[in-house]
Amino acid sequence: MFQPKFDFSSHLARTASLLAVFFVFVVLAPRSQAARTENGFITTPDGVKIHYLEAGTGRQTTLKPVISKRPMGEVALEPQRIPSILFVPGWTMPAWIWQKQIDYFSKNYRVVAMDPRCQGESSQTSEGLYPAARARDIEAIVDQLHLAPVVLVGWSMAVTELAAYVEQFGTKDIAGLVFVDDNFGGLAPGEAKGDLAFMNQVLTDRRKTTSDFIRTVFFKRTQPEGHVQRVIDASLKVPTNTAVALLLGKFAADFRSTAAKMDKPTLFCYADSPYMTHAAQLRMQQSVRGSRLEVFEGAGHALFVDDAEHFNSVLAGFMEGLAK
Repeated sequence: MFQPKFDFSSHLARTASLLAVFFVFVVLAPRSQAARTENGFITTPDGVKIHYLEAGTGRQTTLKPVISKRPMGEVALEPQRIPSILFVPGWTMPAWIWQKQIDYFSKNYRVVAMDPRCQGESSQTSEGLYPAARARDIEAIVDQLHLAPVVLVGWSMAVTELAAYVEQFGTKDIAGLVFVDDNFGGLAPGEAKGDLAFMNQVLTDRRKTTSDFIRTVFFKRTQPEGHVQRVIDASLKVPTNTAVALLLGKFAADFRSTAAKMDKPTLFCYADSPYMTHAAQLRMQQSVRGSRLEVFEGAGHALFVDDAEHFNSVLAGFMEGLAK
């Protein structure tokens, strides 16, 4: 039977052509920056459904070299869990406000962002609208999703809620704490009058108060109008009576003494804005032994949106430092 002669040069040319096509369409093809994000719900012990977004590499282990106690002192390898990250948004905000962090950190970490009760897609309820109760929702997320060891990142009202978490549950499941632009509660002289005035504005003109607050306090840098309006709409989705109750719960809380129990690496991130004075920022940082303070120049209250690149870089450095 006739056997065609194999043309090696033609075969090589075809292979090169195929590789070139692969390189153009796969290697050089533009890739989406958005992480593949899953939605889910957990149910708290008091029956509230808490919605969350999840992305990333899942639970991981890495091998860390340690000096063993063997007679010859050999270097051994032991498993070390890579921490997950849980992002907790502030007053009336949804989980997706952290999207730039979800996209960035899910490349190397398991990342979860939650909708606190009554916010985003979580259940509406008239109960548990105060930091200690919402801290129990955080614990339910950590426990049911098996996030430990976890780095807890809380913004605005969630700063007080993370302090309430430490007060109730300690730090056994925590790899690190990141507090973004707020305090642990407790009113300074004169603050109550301003807080009550803001609550009254929310009650009497919710839409304008919300829009003004987000446009002038959240963001100091230009953001796409569609994104700003989406944030406003998300806030207004929370009923007004609930929004006011959440503020009351926050203003009545005081977890400043819990700072002494924070024995894990801690990072404070603050905007250089009137929301919190620099003196107040320093008091917060100095209340937690060994903590670090990072100030974001020119950013608004939502500094992780306004200056996402800087925030992600700082948090990435913090995460890398946990492995050392």
